[in-house]
Amino acid sequence: MIYFVLKAAISGLLIAAVSTLAKRYPGVGALVASLPLVSVLGMIWLWRDRPDVENMADHAQATFWYVLPSLPMFLVIPVMLRHGVPFWVALAAGCALTIALYGLMTWIGPRFGLRL
Repeated sequence: MIYFVLKAAISGLLIAAVSTLAKRYPGVGALVASLPLVSVLGMIWLWRDRPDVENMADHAQATFWYVLPSLPMFLVIPVMLRHGVPFWVALAAGCALTIALYGLMTWIGPRFGLRL
């Protein structure tokens, strides 16, 4: 249980640091947020819990393919905001698009031999 709390605390501190940094320096906050820190932490926790080379390789490769459908969200949201769409609506639309693209990726990926 202590290990779980430690993982949650470190991960939560990372998110809090990014949001605090972004308040003052949006570009720097975006840079830090774009770093694969959550993925790296996830791989560290996964490796510590289950040091299996094939499992880790599958996880890292699937993470790459799942990043791709999330990228359009970061283009849709700013366009919508700049056209006067309220933040929560733009965020919801970006998330809905990402969910739809994740669904498409999980449907189409295996047809091209991707192990997701």
